[in-house]
Amino acid sequence: MEPIRSLIRDVPDFPTPGILFRDITPVLADAAAFREVIRHLVDAARPLGVELVAGIESRGFIFGAPLAVELGAGLVPIRKIGKLPSRTIRREYALEYGSNQLEMHVDAVRPGQRVLLVDDLLATGGTARAAEEMIRELGGTLAGAFFVVELTALRGREQLEGKVLSLVQY
Repeated sequence: MEPIRSLIRDVPDFPTPGILFRDITPVLADAAAFREVIRHLVDAARPLGVELVAGIESRGFIFGAPLAVELGAGLVPIRKIGKLPSRTIRREYALEYGSNQLEMHVDAVRPGQRVLLVDDLLATGGTARAAEEMIRELGGTLAGAFFVVELTALRGREQLEGKVLSLVQY
């Protein structure tokens, strides 16, 4: 994963002072690197029997969509409040630098479906935990939670149940 790691850009004081943002957009701009990330995620997900990929807004959509296509799975968008057009469930969560809320459609996951949660970054785990709770509330089974980057010092994986995969750790 060193070639991928070398493309991730550090942006100090974004989105607020004191935060060191790990910017994955250079990975997305490099076709070979982006393809390699998707290949690694697909290879790790194949044995999990995934029926749905749930991508967390917004960069989770970027990785979740091609992953879902490769796995032959559906895609579920998990969005910030007010972005989904039909009836939703909602969870509040804490961020490293504040709080927010997530929503997903009440009919996005059927009971018993195996769902893979995907996002670009795992920090404190608050966002992913909120998404996991909504998946379980709708009766889904969390097959795993996959991230491109993990900030290990923030111990976010401890907030999640089941298989957690991150490709690059800081």
